[in-house]
Amino acid sequence: MPNADNWQGDVLRDLGGAAQQGGQRPAAAAHEVGAPSRGPDVPAPGSPARDAGPGPGAPRPPGQPAPYAPGAAPHRHTPDSLPVVDDALTGAVRKPRHGEPFASRAVHALRRIVSSSAAREVAEITRTAERLQQPVTTGRQIAVTSIRGGAGKSTVAALLGTTYAHYRQDPVLLVEADPALGSLPLRLGSRSLRWTTGDFANIVEPQMSLLDVTGYLVQLPDNAWLLPGSQGRIGAMLDTRAYERVMVSLRRYFGVTVVDCETLPAEVARVALSAAQARVLAAPATLEGVTSTYNVLEWMKGLPRHVIEGTVVVLTEQMPRAGIDLGKAAQRLESTGAGVQVLPYDRHLAAGGAIRTELLARSTRRAATRLAADVFQLSQRRR
Repeated sequence: MPNADNWQGDVLRDLGGAAQQGGQRPAAAAHEVGAPSRGPDVPAPGSPARDAGPGPGAPRPPGQPAPYAPGAAPHRHTPDSLPVVDDALTGAVRKPRHGEPFASRAVHALRRIVSSSAAREVAEITRTAERLQQPVTTGRQIAVTSIRGGAGKSTVAALLGTTYAHYRQDPVLLVEADPALGSLPLRLGSRSLRWTTGDFANIVEPQMSLLDVTGYLVQLPDNAWLLPGSQGRIGAMLDTRAYERVMVSLRRYFGVTVVDCETLPAEVARVALSAAQARVLAAPATLEGVTSTYNVLEWMKGLPRHVIEGTVVVLTEQMPRAGIDLGKAAQRLESTGAGVQVLPYDRHLAAGGAIRTELLARSTRRAATRLAADVFQLSQRRR
């Protein structure tokens, strides 16, 4: 039986062993805390047949429960893989810009050479990394939502997920619980999509191994995976039962799960906020954005106390100079008991499209890392 304190290492060895054996999974491997499990063999991540995944219409052993299907028959065929960006639009994409001008980057580099700030920066990064790399005994789920569209919700979710994947050794999952043409796959640089969150609710079963699960996911860099909400088309909405089934089933496989929710007050978003160990509200750094977010925080104060205490508001600057005093806005929002952080304006983020971390402004990288560490610490408080 595996050591429960090192379950992340067990699942990573499971993935690594399968890759070394040409996609054949070991006969037995641990996939959750203190509970070894077995599942049907599937191609390892990255193998030619991986995108197709095991067919949901495959025969099941006698007595095995039928797949969950709220209001619809289970899927009987593998959906087609569709591109994230239409071929006709690929030529319209301009070369991505760096998050800050060359002059600013040169000044930062010069200051690091002629001052002692470099040592302080390294010490700060080291402390933040230690916070991000703390082990977990059960998967942490972090829900990201907003009050309105265009607040930077998917951008914040993508930054959080990629930060956790960079610093942590255990698997990281990003779930898109926003089937109405969400932009998370585009922000993460995914090229094609097949299985969605709604599809997976009809497929996931308790005996599935980590390799079974990842056969339905989109693999990302740094040991991270994505479960998209749609294939870029408006389809059936994700209901709360399907969402709960997916999240409960996947929690034991991933150290951290970041959920890009629908905007409030959608029902799935409310369920995600209440079930997560930490919550992030993205709000534009405008008077309207701060006012709406404050009203929602006042409503959250009527919920159990841990909800507001485990919430961080991210004020996203969507222009070089915010139209409000961010200090006073943060003070007003913090009066509700929630934390507040600022995601500064970044030319690379503002242009849209796939986020390339090497092109982010220095201030953006620091803000994203600090946010990820603080939110992770909040999630650890609630077991």
